[in-house]
Amino acid sequence: MTRTAIGPQMSEQQDTMSCVPALRTTDLIGRDAELEELSSQLGIRASEGVRTVRAMLVAGDAGVGKTRVLMALRDTALAADWQVVAGHCLDLADSSLPYLPFSEILGRVMADMPDVAARVLEQHPTLARLQPGRRIRSSETASGDQALDRGNVYDAFADLLTAVAVDAPLLVVVEDAHWADESTRDMLSFLFSRPLPGVALVVSYRADDLHRRHPLRRQVAEWMRLRGVDRLQLEPLADDDVRRLVRALRPGTLSEAEYVSIADRAEGNPFFVEELVGAARSGQVPGELADVLLVHLDRLDETTRRVVRIVSVAGRQVSHGLLAAVSDLDATALETALRSAVEAHVLVASRGGTYAFRHALLGEAVYDDLLPGERVRLHADFVSALGEGRAVGTAAELAQHARRADDRPVAIRASMEAGEEALAVGGPSEAATHFLDALELIDTSRTPVTDVDAQALVRRCAEALIAAGRVPKAVKVLRARLATLPADAPDADRGQLLTALASALLLTDTTESPSATAAEAVDLLRGSPPKLLARALFVHAESLGNWRADDARAVALEALDLAERNDLTSLAVELHTTLAGLDPTSGEDAGAGWRSAAERARRAGLIEPELRALYFLGRLHHDRGDLDVAGEVYREVISRSEVGGLAWSPYPAESRLLLAVALTHQGRLDEAVDLLDVTGQDPPMVYEWLFFAHQMLIMIGLRGDTHSKALERLREFWGTDGLTAITAGSAEVMRAAAVPDPAQALAAYDDVVASVVPLWHEWFQARLRLATLVVGTFASAAAHQSADERESARADVDRLMSDAGKVIDFYAPYDASRGPEYRMWVARRAAEHLRWRWLAQVDPPVADELVEAWRAAEESALTYGSVPEIAHARVRLAGVLRAVGDAAGARVAADLAREAAHALRAGPLLAELTAIGSAPAPTTASEVAALTPREGEILALVAEGRSNGEIGKQLFISTKTVSVHVSNVLAKLDAASRTEAAAIARRRGLI
Repeated sequence: MTRTAIGPQMSEQQDTMSCVPALRTTDLIGRDAELEELSSQLGIRASEGVRTVRAMLVAGDAGVGKTRVLMALRDTALAADWQVVAGHCLDLADSSLPYLPFSEILGRVMADMPDVAARVLEQHPTLARLQPGRRIRSSETASGDQALDRGNVYDAFADLLTAVAVDAPLLVVVEDAHWADESTRDMLSFLFSRPLPGVALVVSYRADDLHRRHPLRRQVAEWMRLRGVDRLQLEPLADDDVRRLVRALRPGTLSEAEYVSIADRAEGNPFFVEELVGAARSGQVPGELADVLLVHLDRLDETTRRVVRIVSVAGRQVSHGLLAAVSDLDATALETALRSAVEAHVLVASRGGTYAFRHALLGEAVYDDLLPGERVRLHADFVSALGEGRAVGTAAELAQHARRADDRPVAIRASMEAGEEALAVGGPSEAATHFLDALELIDTSRTPVTDVDAQALVRRCAEALIAAGRVPKAVKVLRARLATLPADAPDADRGQLLTALASALLLTDTTESPSATAAEAVDLLRGSPPKLLARALFVHAESLGNWRADDARAVALEALDLAERNDLTSLAVELHTTLAGLDPTSGEDAGAGWRSAAERARRAGLIEPELRALYFLGRLHHDRGDLDVAGEVYREVISRSEVGGLAWSPYPAESRLLLAVALTHQGRLDEAVDLLDVTGQDPPMVYEWLFFAHQMLIMIGLRGDTHSKALERLREFWGTDGLTAITAGSAEVMRAAAVPDPAQALAAYDDVVASVVPLWHEWFQARLRLATLVVGTFASAAAHQSADERESARADVDRLMSDAGKVIDFYAPYDASRGPEYRMWVARRAAEHLRWRWLAQVDPPVADELVEAWRAAEESALTYGSVPEIAHARVRLAGVLRAVGDAAGARVAADLAREAAHALRAGPLLAELTAIGSAPAPTTASEVAALTPREGEILALVAEGRSNGEIGKQLFISTKTVSVHVSNVLAKLDAASRTEAAAIARRRGLI
């Protein structure tokens, strides 16, 4: 018999387990530990300290991945020179054939090992009756050796397995034992209790099908008491593994909200994940998945099914009291039905007296299966119970049921109440959803809703959206309401909406002028109550900002006078924050003004003005190059925002990004990447992609990894967020610079400019940095270009230098905007241009001028404290010094750059050092840490290009262990990559 699995149909590998319905992905994800446990305990793969058993039960819910694990176990066994046979129990209701999985196994043995099968059949003729195609009808009788006597069958099959296992160990797999007939269960009991030389047995079953009266439930309990039998329970996948599975099924970049939605609904079940990914666009439970889920209801009586349908209408969970108020059952009947649903693994009961579906998707499937009229009637019953006080519930519950029962008056009032409740407990996102629901009900009502101030509701909704970080949505809602205002609407209504719109526009990138909108609002509200006018003046002052500081200060002082004369305390606090940044006499004391404003807001209990003041204080230190202090303030903003549930409001969210930027400059790249990881969170899309863009700037731009598709996906957001365009565009330019590919770098630069200029202004400050990076790319490429190509590049370089020069001219009048980072890029621009002229031989500079420029670039980077830029400047300086004959100076600069590049894991920098002919100082034998024998083995395989997984398989160790060894080898060889480690090893004769 060949080392194959056995079955009536075979794949290329001749195994029956691959004939089951194909999985969506062939990768085994999140089950390494379970596979290791099975392999070790069954003795397939020896593992020190692990107790070997002769049989394993593999339990898990439907779809949790039992078959996939068993397929991986099969592959492991075959690789270890085992034989594998498999039999399957089928769901044939009450007409199942006895011994069906063993009949399947016998048929395969007869096909693959006819000699062995013939010898056993001769000894046990009764076994022939189990051959596929020769199963006797129940009405037939037999006698003598031909009778299907259970003892004969058991002994015969045991002898068959023992005979097969003579040449090589045998793994016997029986799947879906929850469908097994009584004869099959008894056969398994016999095999579990009788050790067979060289035979290991694995039996799988669905744990969620084993209700209290299921015959296998008692049998499993008995099997577990047998010596040499153990059980493995397959639990749902962890969230990280669900994420890996989603990525395997749907390559590309998904939003975190999509990941979270799939993970929440699938609850770690791989089959659910696969189905939901396939139906991600619809949001509905896929039909195939719904059919699988609804099977759980088939074994319930009608009363229990009715209660389960009521629970599906209730939502995620429902209290016993609310169920009792809605259902028409007496207490005993309700409790009996609930007990049946719990015992059947449909519902789970909590200690708090609530019930929920065991799988949330089952609840969705049950709800989707209701008739439309049935849903409306049941929701109306919930509205009645909650509205009349017959059961305790929240405003959010009442709003949900009223909306679905089409009871608009109740739904509108309950939604507004739910929104205010959510804001009170720090849930702006939930509040915004409730307010949006109320607005939709008002706008789509067939009769006018006169008892609700729709304009005030719109403004409140916009406030909640902004607090949740969904500023573009707030702008959209406000614009939509302004568009529907009648021409004769009161000036106060229009002015308040314009004030709110201008305030929102200040927090997002837009082609619309916040200042013009705010000025119009002020004009409309001149005759309105002081509170409305003061708010409009405050927003107008904010919109004028530092570009028109004198005008802004005058408007803010007018607003402050109004606020103080009319006891508008909270507005006065916000105005003090605004004035702190407009005081022309503050000078070096500006920071004290922001800190004072923040403390004033904190004393008044006003969290949003406090966050704004702290944010600007952090920006002030950041712009001055005080990165440590700026980081402390950004962390304070983030920490304080969590108190008020405002973590994704604009100032804390941007503080998180700016903290990551500061950490990046400090060389703490891993900390920056981790800080921006929004895994498991639900951020507004604008911040999710902005954070991801900075992560890609680190991974691609600085470290040289390849995630081209990620950058392409980010381009979708360039036109709506200037900072995303600049950050992702910088990553594209830096990737092109590493090649170097000046055409690609220039194209990325032009695309960034085209995206950002309409949102900001033509000479935005980051344009200086981008233009400088592209000039550097032209310089790196010049050494390999022809004279014609260099001359052709001259126009592009001149344009880039002109663009950067205009940025410098634009910011010349604004001292506050020309901090150490700005000066660093001014110096780098001059040095890169000289390097291009030198390498392109276009009006080349003298050596001293070139060296002096790069010394200045290095010094300016040191002044700012940007570790990556210091390293870049030193790499370029090393190249220049080597070219002008200063070998000693070149080595000093290169060694410093190399040390930083290794710490940063900056592949492009290390590659550039290699390209300019710089090598580390020779290392004596005593300075090289000795490799262990295992590390030597692994290094040899690394040099052959093997992956960690391949090395682990070859050396029979885990992938994680290989990873640890590889990290140790890289550290001992002072290598930044596997490739460099292999090169060093060959040079030193280690391999």
